[in-house]
Amino acid sequence: MSAMQMPAVVVREGAKKGAWNELDLDRVPMPSLSEGDVLVQVEACSVNRADLLQRRGFYPPPPGASDVLGLDFAGTVTDIGPDVSGWNPGDRVFGITAGGGYGRYASVPADSLVLIPENLSFTEAAAAAEVFFTAYYNLFVLAAMKAGETLLLHGAGSGVGTAAIQLVSAIGASSIVTAGSRDKIEGALRLGAAAGIVYKEEDFAGRVREITDGKGVDVVLDWIGGAYLKKHLDILKSRGRLVIIGLMGGTTAEINLAQVVSKRLRIIGSVLRTQSRAEKAVITKGFIETVHPLLRSGRVKPIIDRVFPIEDVEKAHLYLKGGEHFGKAVLTWESFKG
Repeated sequence: MSAMQMPAVVVREGAKKGAWNELDLDRVPMPSLSEGDVLVQVEACSVNRADLLQRRGFYPPPPGASDVLGLDFAGTVTDIGPDVSGWNPGDRVFGITAGGGYGRYASVPADSLVLIPENLSFTEAAAAAEVFFTAYYNLFVLAAMKAGETLLLHGAGSGVGTAAIQLVSAIGASSIVTAGSRDKIEGALRLGAAAGIVYKEEDFAGRVREITDGKGVDVVLDWIGGAYLKKHLDILKSRGRLVIIGLMGGTTAEINLAQVVSKRLRIIGSVLRTQSRAEKAVITKGFIETVHPLLRSGRVKPIIDRVFPIEDVEKAHLYLKGGEHFGKAVLTWESFKG
């Protein structure tokens, strides 16, 4: 690491696992550039539930990644490491990272960078990064979703939810969504969802059967896990795909394997953060080919709920924790004077 320092949001020393540990806007060493890396001055990043888990000690960065919070970034290239071509100082870029997005600077593999479309600001690009990557990878790469199919999506008001609804609609597929309030369902319908279910008022599995005339869905994007597993397998069509990206509803469940076999179902576990540099480069290439044109044309767009200055990171975390958001909360360095 360089002797130079930069401002960054870090979890305060002495953190205890499980506690709502305090955050500091502190000074830390600048990241150094390894072969194939690019240094980005971060202008904005989004707030993700993974950040809330990391501050509580439940989701540490993978080996070799920055301890600074943050899984995405948007900013400007300021320096280029050895053996990098195709990028120049001044380029506006965004993308995902295993850690470091809450720092003023981030060292990022050149093959994980995406050029910010001219129609997007830094704030909008930060709001797009993690959620559109997540939706693209899980729905189009892992689940191989195609036109004419139907997705069941929980958390319609989440960042990933708002991205997934738009991407599914863009390829000619449809989505049935759940959320905890009628307002969020209405927002999801405006984005292109075919139907919505307030899960606090109705049994989502029963309503899915009604909406689909008993046929069920082709794909489920699931961050609930154990609590919903049986229902998800019940409502999947033959050759259906269940992609598990979170475990908010528990890590264990008992299932009927005969159902999995007879319906030829696929249960797919997924995480982006811990994938290798080479794997992320392949995902980024596919993202650029598939999603970037949609963002550039405005056919899909990041949904921003609120923007916070980096100094108000605690307020941003509490806001996300409260669960009232629709779309993304974004942190910006625009007004930072430190």
